[in-house]
Amino acid sequence: MERNKIIIFEDRKIRRIWHNDEWYYSIVDIVGALTDSINPRDYWYKTKIRVGDEEKAELSTICRQLKLEAPDGKLRTTDCANTEGIFRIIQSIPSPKAEPFKRWLAKVGYERIQEIEDPELAQERMKELYEQKGYSKEWIDKRLRGIAIRQELADEWKNRGVDKNIEYAILTNEISKATFGKTVREYKQFKELGLENLRDHMTDLELIFSMLGEKVTTEITQNEEATGFLECKGAAKRGGRVAGKARVDAEKEIGKPIVSKENYLIEPEKQKKLKKGGQNA
Repeated sequence: MERNKIIIFEDRKIRRIWHNDEWYYSIVDIVGALTDSINPRDYWYKTKIRVGDEEKAELSTICRQLKLEAPDGKLRTTDCANTEGIFRIIQSIPSPKAEPFKRWLAKVGYERIQEIEDPELAQERMKELYEQKGYSKEWIDKRLRGIAIRQELADEWKNRGVDKNIEYAILTNEISKATFGKTVREYKQFKELGLENLRDHMTDLELIFSMLGEKVTTEITQNEEATGFLECKGAAKRGGRVAGKARVDAEKEIGKPIVSKENYLIEPEKQKKLKKGGQNA
């Protein structure tokens, strides 16, 4: 499971993060979705003061300061709350969207419980979501396989004493840099992405080489029984280099770069693939 994830409520992006075995949601994002405020951060600040004055209650006590990805791609400390905390906060925000949002949040939480009991449900829902966004079956199969490979690698890092809050990102950047010549942030800037998930905007070949770098890293980590951040970092560099060399060889054979500026922000992947197929016919 991806630790960071964006979900959608009425076309508004809500960031959330898996923390202490439950989802924590960005309060600022929720305030923005409920109020349509042009400055939800300021609205949230004033709400905390108002509730403190009127109800003698400290909303800050139900918040956690967690790092979420900001629009510039950097991880920034953000006020977050779990489902119970969000329900309490909603009570203090007058909005006609409050009740629909509560129902939506309850549904999101219920689906998570179902997925824990039956992991195949999570995969099926993910397939449906990608299909609705306009991705082809072939792309979806690669994306889901990539998620499984990524999770396997993350499990290895966890079991070997790597701190997932900071060090996961560093190790991921090592693989990305060695595979594609760019860190994750540089890659997203290259594709002109903001908060979007980089891999959701990768082409088939980009996904394949991303999987290769992470799978080889997992194999090296296991074979050498790497322990701790430094040893895992060495494995990440080497795994990425294997994929990087394969990418360079592939580029020579096909006569074009694998690393692409292409994204699916406007035109869906399936539609782009059909166009390319027509051009190559």
